[in-house]
Amino acid sequence: MEMFSPSQKYQLLVYHADSLFHDKEYRNAVSKYTMALQQKKALTKTSKVRPSTGNAATTPQNQSLPSEIEVKYKMAECYTMLKQDKDAVAILDGIPSRQRTPKINMMLANLYKKAGQERSAVTSYKEVLRQCPLALDAILGLLSLSVKGAEVASMTLNVIQSIPNLDWLSAWIKAYAFVHTGDNTRAINTICSLEKKSLLRDNVDLLGTLADLYFRVGDNKNAILKFEQAQMLDPYLIKGMDIYGYLLAREGRLEDVENLGCRLFNISDQHAEPWVVSGCHSFYTKRHSRALYLGAKAIQLNSNSVQALLLKGAALRSMGRVQEAIIHFREAIRLAPCRLDCCEGLIECYLASNSVREAMVMANNVYKTLGANAQTLTLLATVCLEEPVTQEKAKTLLDKALLQRPDYIKAVVKKAELLSREQKYEEGISLLRGTLANQSDCVLHRMLGDFLVAVNEFQEAMDQYSIALSLDPNDQKSLEGIQKMEKEESPTDATQEEDVDDMEGSGEEGDLEGSDSEAAQWADQEQWFGMQ
Repeated sequence: MEMFSPSQKYQLLVYHADSLFHDKEYRNAVSKYTMALQQKKALTKTSKVRPSTGNAATTPQNQSLPSEIEVKYKMAECYTMLKQDKDAVAILDGIPSRQRTPKINMMLANLYKKAGQERSAVTSYKEVLRQCPLALDAILGLLSLSVKGAEVASMTLNVIQSIPNLDWLSAWIKAYAFVHTGDNTRAINTICSLEKKSLLRDNVDLLGTLADLYFRVGDNKNAILKFEQAQMLDPYLIKGMDIYGYLLAREGRLEDVENLGCRLFNISDQHAEPWVVSGCHSFYTKRHSRALYLGAKAIQLNSNSVQALLLKGAALRSMGRVQEAIIHFREAIRLAPCRLDCCEGLIECYLASNSVREAMVMANNVYKTLGANAQTLTLLATVCLEEPVTQEKAKTLLDKALLQRPDYIKAVVKKAELLSREQKYEEGISLLRGTLANQSDCVLHRMLGDFLVAVNEFQEAMDQYSIALSLDPNDQKSLEGIQKMEKEESPTDATQEEDVDDMEGSGEEGDLEGSDSEAAQWADQEQWFGMQ
């Protein structure tokens, strides 16, 4: 006589599989779930053969048994953890449509989307909304697949009218529709108006989205401010912290980046963000091999992490592995076609490999797709600056960009580079001083120092280099500028030539040569994510 009844065996197999799942033994869990389903099938056949004995005694017990549909959902979860998405889809597809719960449709939609089956994904997301009209993730899924905002809003109309205090939802859908069509300015305006409403004031998700949008339009100051607000409201926030860490690294706040990485690892090391933040720190301290490893680890945890792909791509490019970097930037563009930094990274790779034609095609496509704004104009101008015949076009584009946004640092930097080539130093000084009157930036202070040296204003140039180094102590070009000035100011009389041997013995010349070498290396490696 057996110890357990067939229904108890089924129940125990499911419990065993659940335990294995929580211990992350996913293959073993799948095996036990499969055995459980086979046991359930045998149990069903037995109950059909003996209906008279089953109805009275087993029906209450059967009602408490784990659902067969739930077991299949758990199997699909195991397959996704094992990155066997096709098997996960096959399991869920085997569940009849009428028996699919919202979470099953949601998982199917996400899997279809990941596989590029957009039509099937849209159908599944719509089914989720039919069952749960307030499923915000399903709304975002539809918007990300280019479903019109008005169509999505119409699917929630009845519930908005029947439940009080939901008047914000229509504006929320409108805002995220702008986000997914790349209309960042209107998205920012809509979210800012939403944030002022009492119900959504200090909403962490909205603040994170707003920070991300400011980052996309190149307003790094406001992006950092919004990330800091979100972080203060939720100290355990992980989402978006990879971008926040990158922005801090660009500002030269490497100690803050290191502290942020440690804090995120203390929260969870199973998300991509902590690894990306640590990778930012490694990249900006010129430890590119470590940055590459950390980026790869982040991608392993989340293959859809755009920031991880950009980090790894940037590290590969800095190590001279440009073709590998191109693959990563292309994947980032596939995941986030409206993010300009992904396109900038790919264009920088093309320019690094002297593929100016490919870079020009890419820049033109971005310009046509995202429209004529300060960022796209500057990106196109950057490529035009590479060819002598398109210098005038670059100048026109940069003037248009600065007309739209006089404070856009990348446009100012490129315009200053152009003026330097044309030896229009006074004009360059005026441009940089005007920009620095409203904001402080390491690159702008350093460039102003270079222009001042060109017009023999050495003392003020030294001051500008010092300010640049105070903003970013790792800025090798500013350090190089100071060293060059000090070298030129030192006496070079014939009487001092007798001391050359002593200088060589002291190792000073070797130190200078070493720093020149490092500066040259940094000149090639300092750009990250296609930005300066």
